[in-house]
Amino acid sequence: MKAVIFDKLGGPEVMKVAEVPKPEVKPGTVLIKVRAAGINFADTLFRQGKYLMQPKLPDTPGVEAAGEIEAVGAGVTNLRPGQRVAALGSKMYAEYAIAPAAQVIPIPDAISFEHAAAFPVQVLTAWHMLHTAHQTGPGQTLLIHSAAGGVGIVAVQIAKAAGARVIGTVSSDSKAALAKEYGADDVINYATTDFAVEANRITGGRGVDLILDAVGATTLDKGIGCLAPFGHLILYGRSSGAPEPLNLFRLFEKSTKVSGFTLYTVAAVPDVMRRGIEESFKLIAERKLKLLVGKSFPLAQAVEAHKFIESRQSTGKLVLIP
Repeated sequence: MKAVIFDKLGGPEVMKVAEVPKPEVKPGTVLIKVRAAGINFADTLFRQGKYLMQPKLPDTPGVEAAGEIEAVGAGVTNLRPGQRVAALGSKMYAEYAIAPAAQVIPIPDAISFEHAAAFPVQVLTAWHMLHTAHQTGPGQTLLIHSAAGGVGIVAVQIAKAAGARVIGTVSSDSKAALAKEYGADDVINYATTDFAVEANRITGGRGVDLILDAVGATTLDKGIGCLAPFGHLILYGRSSGAPEPLNLFRLFEKSTKVSGFTLYTVAAVPDVMRRGIEESFKLIAERKLKLLVGKSFPLAQAVEAHKFIESRQSTGKLVLIP
């Protein structure tokens, strides 16, 4: 089968498409015929050896995909060959991929494979930050960085469905229009405006109750400065690099808190994972949540896809089509 591989760490150019053995299904797993693989910023860190999980060279990027089940391993009783699914796993920039059965999600017929590939990481990360790591509800004001990106555009909609007021930050006027289209009440172009000053102005000096931050180095310190009393900042990425070490005494000023989030924690707790899946599909069925695929690339253009996501020009979800 064809798969994207890299045998050394580095930029997008270290990746190439090659023929590799088709993976064999093992007990407790399923083999998926990949129809669309999700592209995440984490994949670029994995390629550079900067992610939580370290590559074992040669390796294949990709932690989520959608397709049809080709085979099920011993002990898997709730899934069957031919079923349409999305999944969290590894080595998913490929024509076939293995996923643990507990991380395989049957998808409704109304959802395309491309949109389903936007579900596991983006939707579940957004939902669990808003409703597991935090309890988002009416009367709260949220600031969501990268509000036109994959997680951001989903988080805006889920927060609005929960009754919150949403301030989004983006890097261009065109992205600002998109964030507004998907429900943001206010949008700040951080390239031209100090987002912390503007967030404090919008909230009348009170600050925001929750910040979702995947940027890191350039945003975390300022973000703490625009939290409301008892406010919460969730750091779930570092697209601008790792932040400086946190001075915990800064949190004393307004009794605020900073926490970290990764979806792998949720995936290890099946009941919590299931709740997010069920509630997210309910929001989609109620048309309160719409998935946005910004651009699709053929598998052979994985290099171009990584260059595009690193350019910060992308909106919504990027996918690879084997």
